[in-house]
Amino acid sequence: MPEKEVREVADKAAMIVNGYAFSRLDDGMIRILNLYHPDCAMVVRSDGEVIETNMDPIEQQIILELCRKNLQFIED
Repeated sequence: MPEKEVREVADKAAMIVNGYAFSRLDDGMIRILNLYHPDCAMVVRSDGEVIETNMDPIEQQIILELCRKNLQFIED
């Protein structure tokens, strides 16, 4: 992903934690993008269920923990 697109995602994100941009999608799902490695992304439901990802299992666990601790701060 080109740097310009990564900046746009970061600018539009509802929250950035530890280099991960959290964006709420129209259907209530949350898209999470690793800003340092934009080829790594995840989509989760608001309850934390993973819908789609290309992250390795360790990174998935890190992201799910960040979700658990921080999703309350994303505005609806």
